[in-house]
Amino acid sequence: MRILWVATKPPWPPRDGGRLLQLLTLEALAGAGHEIELVAPAAGPAEELAEAEQRLAVWCRPHLVRRRFRPVLADLAGSLARRVPWTIQRHTVAAVRRRVSALLASATFDVVHAEQLQALPQAAAGRVPVVLREQNVESELWAGLAARRRGSAPWLRLEAARLERWEGAAVRRAAATVALSAADAERLRRLAGGEAAVEWVPAPFPAGLEPAARALPGSPAVVLFGSDGWAPNRDQIRWFVGEAWPRARAALPGAVLHLFGGVATAAAGVASHPAPAESREVFAPGAVLVVPLRVASGVRLKILEAWARGVPVVATPEAAAGLGATDGRELLLARDGAAFAAALARLPSEPALGPALVEAGRAALRSRHDPARVAGRLAAVYRRVAERS
Repeated sequence: MRILWVATKPPWPPRDGGRLLQLLTLEALAGAGHEIELVAPAAGPAEELAEAEQRLAVWCRPHLVRRRFRPVLADLAGSLARRVPWTIQRHTVAAVRRRVSALLASATFDVVHAEQLQALPQAAAGRVPVVLREQNVESELWAGLAARRRGSAPWLRLEAARLERWEGAAVRRAAATVALSAADAERLRRLAGGEAAVEWVPAPFPAGLEPAARALPGSPAVVLFGSDGWAPNRDQIRWFVGEAWPRARAALPGAVLHLFGGVATAAAGVASHPAPAESREVFAPGAVLVVPLRVASGVRLKILEAWARGVPVVATPEAAAGLGATDGRELLLARDGAAFAAALARLPSEPALGPALVEAGRAALRSRHDPARVAGRLAAVYRRVAERS
């Protein structure tokens, strides 16, 4: 099939879960023989964009459209004027829409794939059916943030309500919507009033990847992805460093928390690192990944990557939701600071536990996330909507 893939950010470099998900899906679809053209906005030096296009050309024909970020107040005004949620306005890039329209006018495609809710307005395709893949239920994330924030809660609640209406209409408008978990698929059906085709297709992920080349200091070394460009990440950093980590340090005086990509902190036992060029650098031999998200939807690609790279995981129930994982089998669950400290202390005191968690996680990758099978399921969705159109 010929697929026009429209995204809100380029898949390369795969420095976060959303980019990595795109990259693995493109790789799986290309491996199955599908032809893909990718359109995504991108920022940065020209040499970085050229390298990204060169890397992506292995799996697709990339069109990285340079974008300039508008002031936040300008996007707030645009959101009010256009009567669209702020996050939709923020990701609207006219140059991307023009490139999509030009490609549709000059070539034939079987389907347009919109990666994330924010990409949908730029994927308008006329007679070509549009499949929307939601990496999470966006309105639920905003509602969750409103419940956690005090000062900005009224605006967040208002925005969550606007986004819920917009998201429900978007799911009804798409020829089909793909969710990454069965729970998210059911939530999206409810948002759309039960009037939409919503499918559950898991995230593709290989069962085995190489870990980082070097170990990290600490006994144990605890790693946390701390990109502060996303509000739920900022919330997890503040909570874990402020409340959970002091308890963990009391139980494990030699432990070191390695915070990658977050705001630097002077807290005891915390080492701050810049965002990695490639996510592999974080998954060091002998390390433990913590995922303390308190507001989450979709699935955490970093948990899948930890299993593939041989690193055990301690996560909140919110972070592990949608993976079908069981506490004590594929990972350890922790709801509060005391539970995180206890879970982290178990791993060095029970030497067989970490390898057992990793092996069970890899078994889950083989059974539910095999890239070839996932590509087949996604292609089946494309074929159904193409035949209906």
